[in-house]
Amino acid sequence: MTRRPNPLIPGFNPDPSVVLVDGVYYLVTSTFEYLPGLPVYRSTDLVEWEHIGNVAERPEQVAVGSVVTGAGVFAPTIRYHDGLFHVIVTVVGSPRGCVVFTATDPAGPWSDGLTITGVDGIDPDLAWDDDGTAYVTYSGLRLSGNEAGRHYGIEQFRVDLTTGRALERPRSLWSGTGLRFPEAPHLYRRGDHWYLVIAEGGTERGHAVSVARGASPTGPFTGHPANPLLTASGSPRAVQNTGHADLVETPEGGWAMVLLGVRPIGEAQAFSPLGRETFITDVTWTEDAWPAISAVGLTPRADTEGHEFSFEDAIALDDPGWLAVRTTPGAVGRVTDGRLVLRGRGAGLDDPQPVFVGRRQRHLNAVVTTTVDAADGVGGLATRYDERHHFGLEARTQDGSTKVTAWAAVAGLRQEWHSSFPGGPIELRIEFQEPTEAATATGGDRIRLLSGGTLLAELDGRYWTSETCASFTGRIVGLHASEGTARFADFHYSGWETSPAAG
Repeated sequence: MTRRPNPLIPGFNPDPSVVLVDGVYYLVTSTFEYLPGLPVYRSTDLVEWEHIGNVAERPEQVAVGSVVTGAGVFAPTIRYHDGLFHVIVTVVGSPRGCVVFTATDPAGPWSDGLTITGVDGIDPDLAWDDDGTAYVTYSGLRLSGNEAGRHYGIEQFRVDLTTGRALERPRSLWSGTGLRFPEAPHLYRRGDHWYLVIAEGGTERGHAVSVARGASPTGPFTGHPANPLLTASGSPRAVQNTGHADLVETPEGGWAMVLLGVRPIGEAQAFSPLGRETFITDVTWTEDAWPAISAVGLTPRADTEGHEFSFEDAIALDDPGWLAVRTTPGAVGRVTDGRLVLRGRGAGLDDPQPVFVGRRQRHLNAVVTTTVDAADGVGGLATRYDERHHFGLEARTQDGSTKVTAWAAVAGLRQEWHSSFPGGPIELRIEFQEPTEAATATGGDRIRLLSGGTLLAELDGRYWTSETCASFTGRIVGLHASEGTARFADFHYSGWETSPAAG
């Protein structure tokens, strides 16, 4: 079997769904409160991936401007039928509800989206039977009303994809082994059987993959006697929280499964700085036509990966990897004279819509730098997990000097460190490093905040991980402005991985 890198797509890329069309793979993941939403990745070999665009490039497609942290664009499914790519997703807390987007080219543009009525839940899947009937299958977690928070397991109905209208009342399908939160259903036809793959156990350490099958897309479904077929719960594996899976054929003619997982670091394997990422594992089929799923190993890419953005023209913010919070990068900043210009609104990263544009942190070890001119405002370099958990550096000009403040915010508590430098533009730098010393191995990664080559603060990264923060997302590293106008000449990211034994 081909040895593929794991994580397959690193950094904040949870809830993956994949489709194979004419020898090319397309994969989408969740984005929650960030825009643009629903990144689309492309590969021809299930190894190398290119971020070719985003489904939700226009705010009105998902309407996440006022959603709470952890809501917004939940788990999508990407499928292809009759010449069209389809992405179906629930936008939690938004009037859009459950939406189907379509495109002839997965790089975009995508449609404005059709709301599907009758889906009272999350994680929708879309499948067609042999006569073209479309089925929406979803996790029946009630989101509002008197039953908000109650779970009805995996549900399904036939749908008219021209009107968005449900053609019948929802039916209950199969909801796993009894573990909590049966979710992430995906339905497939293979041979004589329809297979229903779900996640259960919650998206934390108890996450698991279970499988059932039946003769029809509507069931009845019989679960595999050895379910759950995949879980890292209670194991020492390097990849934990494995679940939320989607099946796909491989270029070699075999099968694989993409799924989410986390990479907890340190001796206690307790903290995952990058949040939920996309992983891949091999699948084989037994003689009695059941899938067998391999444990998810850790095989990170050995090469150093660096990125530099010089903002030489407006296309810089059109790069699909830029993100903003509840708005688009283009609404927050502009490129003028080769510099990114951000105008603050008197608020920092604790604001629901900060003046902030960033990119996913993709490596456990990374260095990020920028050069900021704060002659007319206050701004700098920051890392966001959510409104209550962030850290960074910001510069301002005062009395002919450049004053730099480093800060760290944890659960609404904030600490600051200050230093002064000669006036003019100044380099700000954030360093991330895995813990290596025994004394720090039970904590998180080591984070260093530097200005002009001077260390202002060193932090324990455990406070900005998926285990301690409120969101389902991951670290986003980028540029921000809180007051006036801040101008940025560059943005450099360089990351690399260590090579622990596969787990």
